[in-house]
Parts: sequence; C-alpha cells; structure tokens
Amino acid sequence: MRTISIVVQNLKCSGCASTIENKLNHLFNIANVDIDVENSIVMFDYADELALLDAKETLKILGYPEVGEVNSFGTKAKSFVSCAMGKMG
Repeated sequence: MRTISIVVQNLKCSGCASTIENKLNHLFNIANVDIDVENSIVMFDYADELALLDAKETLKILGYPEVGEVNSFGTKAKSFVSCAMGKMG
C-alpha cells in the first residue's frame, strides 16, 4: 500500500471529516483514513491506482474535490449535505 495526502476544498468541520472517513473506509483497497480538518487534508493508504481514482471520485461526489478541480455551487452544496450527514451519524 502507498500513502497519499490530498488537499481538498470545502472541508470545514468534524462533520465533514466524519462523512469523508466513513465513505472512504468503505472503499475497496483503501485503509487508514485520517483527516486534518484545519489544513483540509485527507490522508489514506491505497493499494493501486484504481483505488486512488475511486477515492478521489468519491471525494468529488461528496462535495470535497481536490484543490485545483472545479468547485461549483453544486459541489459546495453537496459538501454542506455531506457535512450535515456526518454530524448526524
């Protein structure tokens, strides 16, 4: 396994982190998810490039695209929903 740190957009609180951690931990070939809310960093181990792409796509779907990717109003709205879900879960 290799480790990566991804700086994401829209990561604001522990609710966001909870959602991200929960979703990434359920992906195949992803392990040891850790979130640094203060610096908007998502860290995890991945087995291969397919797992990495799957994780990045999951982050984008949840509303937390990697820095440098498009961060539209719709993406920001998704992150608010994900955050709320994380706070309730």
